[in-house]
Amino acid sequence: MPNLTSGRRVIGATLLAFAVVCATTACGSSDDGGTGASGNGTFTIWDPYPQYDDSSAWVQLLTKCGTDAGVTIKRTGHDTSDLTNKALLAAQQGNSPDVLIVDNPVVSTMAEAGVLTTTAENKLDTSTIEPNLIAAGTAGGKTFGVPIGANTLALYYNKSVLQAAGVDIGTVKDWPSLTAALGKVKAAGKKGITFSAIGTEEGSFQFLPWYWGSGANLKKLDSPEAVAALTLWTDWLKQGYAPNSVINNTQTTSWQEFATGEYAFAENGTWQLANAKKAGFEYGIIPVPGITGGTAAAPTGGEFVSIPVQKDAGRYDTSRKLVQCLTNTDNSYTTVTTLSYIAPTTAVQDKQVADNPELKVWVAAVKAAKGRTSDDLGTKYPKISQPMWTAFQAALSGSKSPADALTAAQSAAAAATK
Repeated sequence: MPNLTSGRRVIGATLLAFAVVCATTACGSSDDGGTGASGNGTFTIWDPYPQYDDSSAWVQLLTKCGTDAGVTIKRTGHDTSDLTNKALLAAQQGNSPDVLIVDNPVVSTMAEAGVLTTTAENKLDTSTIEPNLIAAGTAGGKTFGVPIGANTLALYYNKSVLQAAGVDIGTVKDWPSLTAALGKVKAAGKKGITFSAIGTEEGSFQFLPWYWGSGANLKKLDSPEAVAALTLWTDWLKQGYAPNSVINNTQTTSWQEFATGEYAFAENGTWQLANAKKAGFEYGIIPVPGITGGTAAAPTGGEFVSIPVQKDAGRYDTSRKLVQCLTNTDNSYTTVTTLSYIAPTTAVQDKQVADNPELKVWVAAVKAAKGRTSDDLGTKYPKISQPMWTAFQAALSGSKSPADALTAAQSAAAAATK
């Protein structure tokens, strides 16, 4: 069984680092109402999907899993931005939920704070999970949850814009051919590519496919490869292939630009598929290309289902059953369909593609994707991401060259991760 006191001493420090500000009533007790040892009582589940109400397929699945385990589920959906702080505070107060579903970059933060048990401790089988996806929930050689699904980034393209510019999408295989296509599009009087380069984690998420696609590593932000990636973005702005609005674009506003029908390409994710169908023009999707070809590693989005540390060890057996229910092959298909994710296992991915061939490109992108906290970065990642987005903001605005911006970023990241 898990060490019930492991890491408790660092939770307070982690809370301060996250600048927790909440009212007592907003961060109160989980009010579990049962022992759990015999499979009776109420078990709490916190997730980052407040958009789903009790009538949704997601909440119905949670209820079914509880029924199958012989317990009642008390589910609370929190905004993603609030969930981390509330979960850390609950752990400090000794009233963590029984099951916690959190964004994958947050797993290492929770693990370092001693909030989560490991999959080994609770005998959760992760052998069928794609290695690149499980890596996002691994810290110090231990895995702290099971991925519920994944999304990532690719390039949507407008077929009519490319056709009018004389661009064959089959020729777009690397950075030079993509840039050449953008040049043809501009010459034809249309707009090239839109993306999000906002100075937040959202911007870093969108920069990473190009960063990793260059061969760069997050441990060295000022490498020649990293400079090449940032130069690609800045050159696109200078040449008029991408709009200056990318500096302030979120992924939503970037999509809205693409939806006007004037752009050839947009970097965005699986979550825009429904909107793509409503756009009113024919579109296609290709993976983000690497600098010399192939599929660039894009960052994985998506959450992990984890079991927090509990005072009552008798609850773990039922919690394990709940996690197994939510992530088994049959229910995984329902979950990823509801959440617009790609499944974390090959068996369910194959079923998704069989039912919807359009997902084939997304499965390929997810297979090539990479966790932001992978490479054993863990909680160092946010301290690297912020200097990185500061760098591309400086370069895109013209206040610094790509090389100078990334040199400053590497210095800041090195100081922050000592």
